[in-house]
Amino acid sequence: MVVEEFVSLYRYFIWTNNMRRLFDDVLHTREPGTKLFFFESRMYMSYWYASLYIVIEGWQQLGASDPEIDGLLKSKNVNLLRRYRNGTFHYQKRYNDKRFLDLIRNGHDTIHWVRELTDAYQRYFLVGLKDYFSPDGDVREGE
Repeated sequence: MVVEEFVSLYRYFIWTNNMRRLFDDVLHTREPGTKLFFFESRMYMSYWYASLYIVIEGWQQLGASDPEIDGLLKSKNVNLLRRYRNGTFHYQKRYNDKRFLDLIRNGHDTIHWVRELTDAYQRYFLVGLKDYFSPDGDVREGE
């Protein structure tokens, strides 16, 4: 894998993980049942889930491989997450569009799966990136 492509994929993961962190912050700091809780939690969850699919897409395009991640990507949730991403990033006339509901209703252990996949990517990048940056923080050139 080319260094720049790998680091570029990591950028998308950083954005994904930040949405997860913001979602978790809402869960722990907002009053459940309030409008603010509802809108912020749904916003951050949707952006987390949708951006996670972008990481999956990049992973597949780069031909990256990791036994744990590859196992998680065998789930039917991957296609449902793709549709969720489409619902998030393309205007939908219906508030509760099928693209949003299918992942929640028809996915297999969706919440756990999304968290597990995000954690697996995090572990992968933490280990894999140590060789991709020079001591001063610049991206190394070449493969």
